[in-house]
Amino acid sequence: MLNWAVGFFLIAVVAAIFGFGGIAAAATDIAVFLFYIFAVLFVLALVVGLITGKDRTGMLE
Repeated sequence: MLNWAVGFFLIAVVAAIFGFGGIAAAATDIAVFLFYIFAVLFVLALVVGLITGKDRTGMLE
C-alpha cells in the first residue's frame, strides 16, 4: 500500500507540473490520507510489539 501512496504522490507532482490543479489536488489528498493510515498502523504495531514483549533478537540470524 505504500507503493500506492508514492504513486499518487508522483501523479500529483506530474499533474502540478502540467497545471492540472484538480487532478493534483485529488492525488495529493489520497497520498496524504494513505500516509496517515500507514503512520497510525506503524504506531499501533509498535505499541502492540512493546506490550506483548516478545523477544525478537533471534529473528535476524
